[in-house]
Amino acid sequence: MKARFLAGLMGILATPVAAETPVPLPSTGFVDPSAETITLQEEGNRRLTLPVMIDGSGPYAFLIDTGSQATAITHEIRSSLALAPAGTALLVGMASRREVDLASVARIDFGTNSFTNFSAPVLAREHVGADGIIGLDALQDLRVLLDFRQQTITVEDTSTKNNSSGFEIIVRAHQKLGQLLITDALVEGVRTTVIIDTGAQASLGNNALRDRIKTKRASEITTTDVNGVDLIGQVAVVRSLVIEGLALTNVPLAFADTPAFAALGLEDKPVLSLGMQHLALFDRVAIDFGRQRVLFDVPRDVARAIRDAKRGNVIKPRF
Repeated sequence: MKARFLAGLMGILATPVAAETPVPLPSTGFVDPSAETITLQEEGNRRLTLPVMIDGSGPYAFLIDTGSQATAITHEIRSSLALAPAGTALLVGMASRREVDLASVARIDFGTNSFTNFSAPVLAREHVGADGIIGLDALQDLRVLLDFRQQTITVEDTSTKNNSSGFEIIVRAHQKLGQLLITDALVEGVRTTVIIDTGAQASLGNNALRDRIKTKRASEITTTDVNGVDLIGQVAVVRSLVIEGLALTNVPLAFADTPAFAALGLEDKPVLSLGMQHLALFDRVAIDFGRQRVLFDVPRDVARAIRDAKRGNVIKPRF
């Protein structure tokens, strides 16, 4: 069996190296980063977009991608807004490393949040699945809350708020290259680093993880990264994925070695990029960059099992 999906997890590894006209390196900053709830729209590939204004024009449909270091735009936006060139950079995707053009963007607005004066990689829309990507550079100090029950997303400033009510699972993470890494998850008992990747449809583990849990080949899967390059992997069902005592069972995972994992220095260690197919099993997921933690809100029956476990019941909640 063969399947195809769009992969996330990309990063900019090089600063601008050339430009048609000299452009000074821009500074970055947030303008009025207060809470804002935005209704999400679902793309055909099951990823979620939100409306974004660029230099006062739009709205455009952007993905919030917690696996991407950089906020990016498409060729169509660069052309229609006549954005100035800002050099080139090396873009690392799930399947490839490619030099891409950068464009100078004065400001983007999503809800009441803004990100200003930055150089955006320019990508092909068919490989992104949207008009652009809101990446980690625009999300630092913010909390992104995906509410799958209400189909909304909330982006708020965590420096003034510390609301974790309603979340049954709160996981501490550490930051590397702007990304939050959960380092104490277990896949079939193997300690695994987990990356929350809202820009990917499916979840992807590396071959080091596959070898440790001794999975057998089940079927072939093809991922297409943001550079338009295909990556062939193998998909298998793992018996359990445990995060802070919460166990997902019979989890389908794809396995492949990728440049993106290597860029994080994780090519030889078990690692898993958790995509939307598994994030959507939760009622809500909050990625709190300001406090370096990830919060999960689970269905009511699972939450009840977790509370019972905390009172002394040794049965692990599963779903």
